[in-house]
Amino acid sequence: MKQFARILYFAAAPCGQAQAMARAVSLAENNQAELTVLDVVPAVPTAVGRYPGGPEPGRLQEALVDGRRRELEALVEPHRQRGIRVQVRVGRSHIEVIRAVIDDGYDLLVKPAENPDVVDRLFGSTDMHLLRKCPCPVWLTRPDERSNYASVLAAVDFDPDERSAADEAGLNRQIGAIAGTLAMSDFAQLHIVHVWDALGETMVRSWANEPEEAAMRYAEGERMRHESALSRFGDQLRALLGAEAYDHLAPRFHLRKGSASAVIPALAKELQADLLVMGTLARTGIAGLFIGNTAENILEQVQCSVLAVKPPGFVSPVTAAER
Repeated sequence: MKQFARILYFAAAPCGQAQAMARAVSLAENNQAELTVLDVVPAVPTAVGRYPGGPEPGRLQEALVDGRRRELEALVEPHRQRGIRVQVRVGRSHIEVIRAVIDDGYDLLVKPAENPDVVDRLFGSTDMHLLRKCPCPVWLTRPDERSNYASVLAAVDFDPDERSAADEAGLNRQIGAIAGTLAMSDFAQLHIVHVWDALGETMVRSWANEPEEAAMRYAEGERMRHESALSRFGDQLRALLGAEAYDHLAPRFHLRKGSASAVIPALAKELQADLLVMGTLARTGIAGLFIGNTAENILEQVQCSVLAVKPPGFVSPVTAAER
């Protein structure tokens, strides 16, 4: 199943490139997709030309662009037969990358994670800007990216009482399709996790005549509802991937109680996941996956590569007004 037609690789220096570049090339080959390698250089301040003997800003800007283009050409040289395009933009890195995605209709952005040294987390500020604002899926690869994944973890989120929520269902289908396709291409084990919680358990315990028994019955009822919803998602995934591919993958389902921001990073570590596929901006007001809240807490903890997917209809805040 082909998932992507146009792939953009953001070669953000000084991030390590070899493994991430190889992953992007392999992905383009498997999907018969176009691949463009892009980087962004800063705009030269006009003030540099105000003083006698200083460089002319326009010429200095051209030199920066030409120099970076030559570096990108060297990066793609081993894969030249693949017909990879090279592009250099000028401006703020995350803004220009998102503009490129919008302008040229890319359906996947691949980038090596920044892995900042000053904090114990994999993703830096540019990564987080892209995760929040880029309209297409964003794949951030860790520096020691494996050539083939052994374990892919997909996190799905839903409300069992809202079967008709189109955005939510569409996001989960996209997560399942992407994770399943990648797991098949790498011969990896596919894991599906859904995190639930009995949000009214404390209230039931406070007001019931038999608090412990009532709370236990309530929690078990909630677990069964979420288990049923996860089973329905499994049926949808089977139909989406095809029975033969689904049976070959034999995905393993994990229904865990607790907070998604605690459970998902712990499960990724437990499974030694190479890739976490998750949604962003999914649902608000509940323990869902929402950039700025639960999803960001997850991203601050995981040490595996991440492929983050926006819901249908997401509109990037990077608009024509910012250009």
